[in-house]
Amino acid sequence: MIENSESKAYASAGVDITAGYRAVELMKRHISKTVTPGVCSDVGGFGGLFEPDLTGITKPVLVSGTDGVGTKLKLAFLMDKHDTVGIDCVAMCVNDVICCGAKPLFFLDYIACGKNVPERIADIVKGVCDGCVQSGAALIGGETAEMPGFYPEDEYDLAGYCTGIVDKNKIIDHTTMKEGDVVIALPSSGVHSNGFSLVRKVFDVEKADLTSPREELGGKSLGETLLTPTVIYVKPVLALLENVRVKAISHITGGGFYENIPRSIPEGLCAEIDKAKVRVLPIFDMIAKTGNISEHDMFNTFNMGVGMTVIVSPEDEQKSLSVLKDNGIAAYPIGKIVSSDQKIVLR
Repeated sequence: MIENSESKAYASAGVDITAGYRAVELMKRHISKTVTPGVCSDVGGFGGLFEPDLTGITKPVLVSGTDGVGTKLKLAFLMDKHDTVGIDCVAMCVNDVICCGAKPLFFLDYIACGKNVPERIADIVKGVCDGCVQSGAALIGGETAEMPGFYPEDEYDLAGYCTGIVDKNKIIDHTTMKEGDVVIALPSSGVHSNGFSLVRKVFDVEKADLTSPREELGGKSLGETLLTPTVIYVKPVLALLENVRVKAISHITGGGFYENIPRSIPEGLCAEIDKAKVRVLPIFDMIAKTGNISEHDMFNTFNMGVGMTVIVSPEDEQKSLSVLKDNGIAAYPIGKIVSSDQKIVLR
């Protein structure tokens, strides 16, 4: 606590600066778990300092990504569960950065809320820290903004920013892709953090039973299933990059297969996906059935059980699957690269 820092006038307007100090004290023990050798500053400064280790890197390139959690937060509000959405926030950033082949270095978060409840803010930051640990990034800074009148007292928004590093000659370059290359799927844990505006509409979540076990969801409740945090693929993919020449990586976020996979495909080539090979998770079947949503729209909105795809040569397929399995990812092939101007075809 900062001595003599208390404003009764500001508090009368709905902003309790002392709550902010308490929140920082509560989150410090979580932040300490994310410290890596490059961290040069402590929590509370005006800027987060980080000294990257450039050993073995001839031409360092910084790669940055920023994102939020979106309306998945509405489920957190309804369930009053706030300790996992931070993982989603980190995942949405670091999973993008790894698509370039970059190793995440550090992360910063931004929380805007209607009322600063220190315990709730600490829970949110705990999730951020868990995500940072999973990705090997350090949480070196952040901001909590109490904004009464702008956000309801029990609601907040959460966004983050990540910077990674990659040697210029190791940046993922899809120009080596050719016909016959293999598209490998890395399974998702569920809906991840995209498409929740449609999910909320389909299930009418404000009125839905979010807590009762559902047989079609393997005994889990709808709320628990939807709040399952996004998989962070950083460490398995870094291991893959050390062993195999990866030609492209796609993070399957909003827009599903149709929007994200083509972003890594060069002109004249097409990812031909065999829909029968995609291991669709039960939650997506439930969404499609409940909302009467077409198969095309499902694949054009959600990850459908595939959170990331990598493209490798046929001769590297088995080694890729083996490396990913050794790192906790049960990857499997779902398609191949063919000559076409369509970029992606689902058959």
